[in-house]
Amino acid sequence: MPLVPSRRRLSLDPRDPSFNQDPYRTYARLHAKAPVFYWEQYGSWFFVANADVNRLLRDRRFGREILHVATREELGLPEPAAHTRDFDAIDAHSMLEREPPAHTRLRTLVNRAFVSRQVERLRPAIAALAHALIDAFPEGEPFDLLDAYATPIPVRVIARMLGVPEETAPQLLDWSHRMVAMYAFGRTRAVEEDANAAARDFARFIRETVAARRGAPGDDLLSVLIAAEEKGDRLSEDELVSTAILLLNAGHEATVHATGNAVKTILETGADPASMFADDAATENAVEECLRYDPPLHVFTRWVLEDLEESGVSLRKGDRIGLVLGATGRDPRVNPDPDRFDPARESPQHTAFGAGIHFCIGAPLARLEMQVALPILFARCPSLRLAEPPVYRDAYHFHGLERLMVTT
Repeated sequence: MPLVPSRRRLSLDPRDPSFNQDPYRTYARLHAKAPVFYWEQYGSWFFVANADVNRLLRDRRFGREILHVATREELGLPEPAAHTRDFDAIDAHSMLEREPPAHTRLRTLVNRAFVSRQVERLRPAIAALAHALIDAFPEGEPFDLLDAYATPIPVRVIARMLGVPEETAPQLLDWSHRMVAMYAFGRTRAVEEDANAAARDFARFIRETVAARRGAPGDDLLSVLIAAEEKGDRLSEDELVSTAILLLNAGHEATVHATGNAVKTILETGADPASMFADDAATENAVEECLRYDPPLHVFTRWVLEDLEESGVSLRKGDRIGLVLGATGRDPRVNPDPDRFDPARESPQHTAFGAGIHFCIGAPLARLEMQVALPILFARCPSLRLAEPPVYRDAYHFHGLERLMVTT
């Protein structure tokens, strides 16, 4: 790994297979030698220390949008590309890409649906779905656990919450995967055009669903958003569409890979599921250790909103920084012996869900899905084994498996 600690410079292709399959070896060296470093391929300063990432996620001198404090001309930013117009239109109204007061207004509208007491009501439905999926596992032959189990649970649950027909799940997944490809390093023009087409079709589907729902509101989040939009002062239809797409995408994309990574870790390390999931407290702690050890989202970027000095680095308004969420759980300053998977570790520290105002709104739901799905899986399938060595997707900064072939 070409790292020059004295200059805090890293030259490493994020698509290098040796890095992609195990970024944690690189993170360990960065923690020891250069917890703040300039990643040449990204052209930005990055931070890996748990304390730094937590602090900078909350620091209001940084944000997810920049054009509220400067013009494109001032920053030297190009005009939006015509071939990503539909994708950019959705991004422009996404709460993930906004700062207060717009972010506060949008988040307040959907937050009630994701608070812990509301999410807890879904426990029986998640358990029933988990059992039904396991009942359908093929016998005596390898199968992909991502397709058969880790994917259907979160995508069906978020579809139910929003009030989108569950039978559309395969199409939702296709649109989501194509849109998420926009955030991977080294995207091509073909990827951009495909993501734009997916965004256009996804938005059309949501608008058609909204139009049908206006005359027949239900007990779902989409009906709540429609009611807010119709009041005229809380939510525009463009914001409604972007919010629905964000919740559908984020509501399953990370949880699929958090679950897949967790099963891989348990099987590879020989951890004992019976003790991991002995009771609610043990299960909650074990899930946090899984999220610490191999989280699904590794990088979160922020704009620099003013000229400033940070960690001995001069940053100018319009620069971007990278916060390596996937590295903070391996920080030896907060998690002793960080490369050891320990389901009984006391209070595992991580930033898998971010921090600050952009802390993942679906964190209670993701945690519940893992707390229900993992114990049921290992209780029902005590002989679960890997059928082939798992391989991670070439998709840094998302960190998830291409497939998880297992036998029961």
